[in-house]
Amino acid sequence: MTTSSTNPPAAPVLQGLRILSVEQYGAGPFGTQYLADLGAEVIKIENRKDGGDVGRMVGPHFFGPGDSHFYQSFSRNKKSLTLDLKHPEGQAVLHQLARDADVVFNNLRGDLPPKLGLTYEQLGRIKPALVCAHLSAYGRKGSRTNWPGYDYLMQAEAGYLSLTGEPDGPPSRAGLSIVDYMTGTTAALAMLAGVLSARKTGKGRDVDVSLYSVAMYNLAYLATWYLNKGVVTGRQARSGHPSLVPSELYRTQDGWMFVMCNKEKFWAVLCEKINRPQWISDERFGSFAARLKNRLELNAALDEVLQQQTTAHWLKVFAGQVPASAVNDVAQALDNEFAQEMGMVVNVDHPQGPIRTMACPITAGPVAAVAAPSLGQHTAQVLQEAGFTDQQIEKLRELAVI
Repeated sequence: MTTSSTNPPAAPVLQGLRILSVEQYGAGPFGTQYLADLGAEVIKIENRKDGGDVGRMVGPHFFGPGDSHFYQSFSRNKKSLTLDLKHPEGQAVLHQLARDADVVFNNLRGDLPPKLGLTYEQLGRIKPALVCAHLSAYGRKGSRTNWPGYDYLMQAEAGYLSLTGEPDGPPSRAGLSIVDYMTGTTAALAMLAGVLSARKTGKGRDVDVSLYSVAMYNLAYLATWYLNKGVVTGRQARSGHPSLVPSELYRTQDGWMFVMCNKEKFWAVLCEKINRPQWISDERFGSFAARLKNRLELNAALDEVLQQQTTAHWLKVFAGQVPASAVNDVAQALDNEFAQEMGMVVNVDHPQGPIRTMACPITAGPVAAVAAPSLGQHTAQVLQEAGFTDQQIEKLRELAVI
C-alpha cells in the first residue's frame, strides 16, 4: 500500500532577513518593497514628529489621513516603527535593534547618515556583520553630498530628456520615475550582495548607490558610443531606436503600434506577414545597414501597408512571430487580458476594505500581500521582540522617542 504526501510550501526566499529601513518617498521604499515581497522583514523607521514617511502625504488620492495611494504603492508587507533618531534614547533603541538586523538601510541626503548614526563606522561596533546601505541623490562623497535631488533632475542632467520625445519638440522626461525605481532596485541588489559577503566573512560594510550614478550608468551603449567615437545620440522620430530599423512606432488604421525587428530574422517574417516578400531582398531594405540608411523611405512604405488594417488585426496576424505591441494608455495596460493572466494585479487587505495594487514581478514562491502599515503600527511589537519591557516602552513614549 502506498501513501500519498504533499510537500509543505517552500518558505519565502528571503525569510529570516531583517532590514531596518530609514526610508521615505519613492526610491528607497520601492527597493525595500521588493525584499519585503520576497519574505524579508522590513521595518520602516519613521519619525512621528514629521508625520512619518513623506509618501504618506503625497496626493491627490488617499485611503485616509496619512495613507495615500502613493504610500500604499511602495510599502506593503512592511512594519512601521516610530523612532526619533536625533534623541539619545532613540540611538540606544537603534543599537539594540541593530544587533538582530542584517541591514540598516536609508535613502537620505548624502550628509545625513553619519549625523543619525547610520554608517558602518558607527554601527559595525554593535554588530560586525551588519550591512549599512545608503541610497542618496548624489552620493556620500564629493561636492554634492548635501544636495537634495529627485528623479526628474537626474533625467535632465544625465541626458534622458535629450533622448525622449520628437526631434522638433521640447525636451521630454520619461513618463515614470524610472531613475527612482532603478535606483531602488539597485539598492536592493547592493543589500543582498552585502549580506551574502557578510555571511561568508562575518564582516559587514557600507554599500552605496545614488540616483545620479544609476542614471549615468543607464546610458550604457550610448555612453560607449560617445566615449569611444564621439557620437552624441539624440532623439529619433516616433521613439525610434537609434540604429535598428524597423524599431519604432508605426501608424495603423486606428492608431499606432510599436514594431521591433531587432534581429534580421524578424524582418523577413514581417515582410511575409504583410505580404511584401520582395522587401526581404530589396537592396534598400535587405539589411540593418540598408534599412537604417533608408529609414524614412521604409517607414513611409510600412505606414502605407499597416494603415490598411487595425492594430488588433496586425497583432493577430503577427501572432508573436513579429515582436509588436499595441500602444496602450494606463487603463488599457491594466485591463489587458494578458496582465490578468499573468497575475499582475493583487488584492490586498486594508482596514477600509480590499485595495488593488501591482504584484511583485519576481516569481519565487507565494508571499501573502499585506497593506502598508499605519504610522507606528508595529512599534510595541518590534520593541517587545527586542527585549524592551512594557515599562521601558512607556518611558520612551513619555520622552517622545517613539
